[in-house]
Amino acid sequence: MAKKGSKDRTPSDRTVVATNRRARRDYEILDTVEAGMVLRGSEVKSLRDRNVQMADSYARIENGEMWVHGLHISPWSHSSAFTGHDPDRPRKLLLHRSQIDRLGSRVDQERLTLVPLSIYFRQGRAKLELALARGRRSYDKRQVIARRDADREAERAMARHRRR
Repeated sequence: MAKKGSKDRTPSDRTVVATNRRARRDYEILDTVEAGMVLRGSEVKSLRDRNVQMADSYARIENGEMWVHGLHISPWSHSSAFTGHDPDRPRKLLLHRSQIDRLGSRVDQERLTLVPLSIYFRQGRAKLELALARGRRSYDKRQVIARRDADREAERAMARHRRR
């Protein structure tokens, strides 16, 4: 059994706050990376209340730093206007320099996009799962849906056969 704070992590040690379901439909996910986020206190409290929308969010590299745009974190209900935060401000992502350089070169060379997949808490820290993705066309989406439906129907048929 892993000790508290060890590097061996399981998927169960994270509390998912929000997922971007549209991203998995509209994009082909090639690679994922976990990034920390620079947040204010009221933003963290809003995240704990699950007051976040990430449908139209994307990440971009600006001046050697990774930023996420379009991530809407609603103001915390108990904060005043003075101590609150701007819900649509760009937020800095915390990645190693080598990760930023690798992702940046792939985005430039292969014409890919950086799309947030989910926001979750791991050991009390807010994390964002960022995907390196290629956009799907409408016929690609139809093919994926048809393949998923065929797989689901095959699973049902096998389950029916096992029950007999």
